[in-house]
Amino acid sequence: MTGGRTEAARLLPWAGPEGKPCYLVTDGTGYVSRVADNIESVQLGMSVELLDHAADMLADHKATGPQLRFLAARMAEALRDVHRIAESRGARLPLTAYDDPEAEIPVPGPLTGATDSSDSSDS
Repeated sequence: MTGGRTEAARLLPWAGPEGKPCYLVTDGTGYVSRVADNIESVQLGMSVELLDHAADMLADHKATGPQLRFLAARMAEALRDVHRIAESRGARLPLTAYDDPEAEIPVPGPLTGATDSSDSSDS
């Protein structure tokens, strides 16, 4: 713990040597953390652009097989990036009662005070 903050291992959005996951032990405020945040932001932005491009390409019935395979390969790369970001961010979330298999999870009961709009007589 440094300065009241807990340090945790963060999965970085790039691989280390030999393609192995790369981790950073940090409180989340350092230079490398900011670089990782920026790279994640770029990766997420690029995935949105790729989705838009995919929609356009799939609507174009003249798209060739090689073009669609290239698109699928880029989409697989983007999905891998987004999955890695989700794993990294999920690992940094605080634990909740839902994370404890022994915890009792409250089951919501019937709603009270709710009205059905079809019962109203606005006519």
